[in-house]
Amino acid sequence: MRLPRVYPIVDSAAWVERLASTGVALVQLRIKGAPPARVAAQISAARACCVGAGMQLVVNDHWRQALDLGCDFVHLGQGDLDGADIPALRRAGMRLGISTHDEAELERALALEPEYVALGPVYHTTLKVMPWRPQGLARLAEWKRRVGAIPLVAIGGVTLARLPEVFGAGADIAAVVSDIVAAANPEDQARRWLAAAA
Repeated sequence: MRLPRVYPIVDSAAWVERLASTGVALVQLRIKGAPPARVAAQISAARACCVGAGMQLVVNDHWRQALDLGCDFVHLGQGDLDGADIPALRRAGMRLGISTHDEAELERALALEPEYVALGPVYHTTLKVMPWRPQGLARLAEWKRRVGAIPLVAIGGVTLARLPEVFGAGADIAAVVSDIVAAANPEDQARRWLAAAA
């Protein structure tokens, strides 16, 4: 599957269901701080929705539950890589997206031959506390030179207005959170993103 140029990141199966009618082809489910049983239930519901809608589900961090529930794509942060059973994921045919923030993390990610590499935060973001300063467009361009043919995902503070400069700097894909879920009409905003990236 060729990865789409835009994908939303949401925190519940309900959000996945809301976006299923918009034409979104890939969605990442990122659940933080929930009990394992709730995480598993959310992944299961999101997976069922994605199968029915022809969407690709990427599960953030919770690789064990993703594996148990038959998902085929996980996104791992650097901390999650430490405990992940990469050989088991590979045996199951799981595809990987990996977060990076500095050169050492990039080298580590590239060694695992991921489906994509993410760089962030590109811009200032208030979504979560970040130990890293905004990476900026120059860094994005540098990362694209380093990753070559591997798709590069820009994440963090990316808005519809910033989308052209993000793609112009070399990002293949833009991940979006607040600019969709905080919009007055998230479904319409998702459609605007898809049209802008077409």
